[in-house]
Parts: sequence; C-alpha cells; structure tokens
Amino acid sequence: MFKIMIVEDDPKIADLLLSGIQKYGYEVVKVKDFHQVLQEFEQVKPQLVLLDINLPSYDGYYWCRQIRSVSTCPVLFISAREGEMDQIMALENGGDDYITKPFHSGVVLAKIHSHLRRAYGEYAARREEPVMEHEGLILYPERLELQLGQSTVTLTKKEADIIESLMERYPRVASREALLEKLWDPQAFVDENTLNVNITRVRKKLQELGIEEAVLTVRGSGYRLNVTWQENRR
Repeated sequence: MFKIMIVEDDPKIADLLLSGIQKYGYEVVKVKDFHQVLQEFEQVKPQLVLLDINLPSYDGYYWCRQIRSVSTCPVLFISAREGEMDQIMALENGGDDYITKPFHSGVVLAKIHSHLRRAYGEYAARREEPVMEHEGLILYPERLELQLGQSTVTLTKKEADIIESLMERYPRVASREALLEKLWDPQAFVDENTLNVNITRVRKKLQELGIEEAVLTVRGSGYRLNVTWQENRR
C-alpha cells in the first residue's frame, strides 16, 4: 500500500484530502508539527507528498528542499498561489507538479496515481536494472542517479526522464513535444515554462558533474545532448 503524506496547515483542506485519498486505498498521514516536517517525513517514509506553500515557520519551498536532500519521492505542491513565478519556484525547489486551489478531488487523485505509477510502477516486475551510457556518462533510471567517473548526482524522476530521452535520441534532437509527452500526461495542461525549468535543472545536475553546455537548445525544434567532448576536459 502506498503511503502519502499531507503537509497542509488548513485543517479543513487537510481532512478533505485525507478522506478523498483514503477512499482509493492509500494510507494517508497528516503532518501535525509544521516545525518538524522533515523529521516526520523520515519517520513516515511516504511514497508521495502533498505540500502547501504557505506554512507556519518555513514555507513549502524550504521543506521541499529538505525532503529532496534525503528522498526523490514525488512532491506535489498544492497552493492558492496562481502566479507563474510560484509554479516556477515550486519546480526549481524540487517539486514534481503544481495544483492550484480550489482543486477538484478527481484531478488530485489522478495526479497522485500518475506520479506513483511513473515513480514506482517499473518495480512491479523483477528484471535486470536498466543502465544507459554515453561517452562515460552513466544513467541509472531506476536509482535516479547519474554518474561520471567517480562523481554521482541524484536526480528527480523528471530529470531522469529528460536525460533518458536525450540519450535515446542522440545524436538526433529530442523534440519539445516528445519530452512533454514523456514527462506529463497528455490531458494535463503544462505551461511552456515548465519544460524550460526542468531543462535548466538537468543542466545544473550535469554541471555538478563538471559538464558544461551538455544540453544544447535547437531553436524551433527541441534539445540535443552534447557531451562527446567531455572526457578530454575532465
């Protein structure tokens, strides 16, 4: 049974989410101490987090960064903030999706199911762990890890999906349409900036490994991997 943690300081909204999600067989835990969110997360060990932005003490962006320091589980922001910058900030701080209030319970449940399926569905069948390699850059899509030499960085699920797509299509261009289809459900509305933000995050992870300009923007088409020269520069 998947366990979901709700970080929402409005009791009515938290109870609404809890009752709606429990009906579908998920185990649900509400955070009670909003000054100890990370500690509760580490105790509960949920497979997915629903996270509000406006919280006592520290905001949701802060707690998402703390969660990201120990876990790659899906984090879905739920907030009354509708501004573009708020959504960008949520993604920049490690979030996987953004749901605005007031929300429809069916949409929340569909997104929960979708993210759980994407994050954990591949573990249903036992098989050899897939590994992708290009010019010394090694992607472990199930571990959500990217390795170059002795250095390793942890990825979010969407970051891993983007790198996997770029590797699969190399030396061809991965179109924006193909990336959007891989990362999000077709029926979901995705703002144009959302993919840009995720590409920026991928570039930062590659920079942590010492690879600069690893993802090239092909104007009017999409993105292409560009790490063929990296071994000579390290």
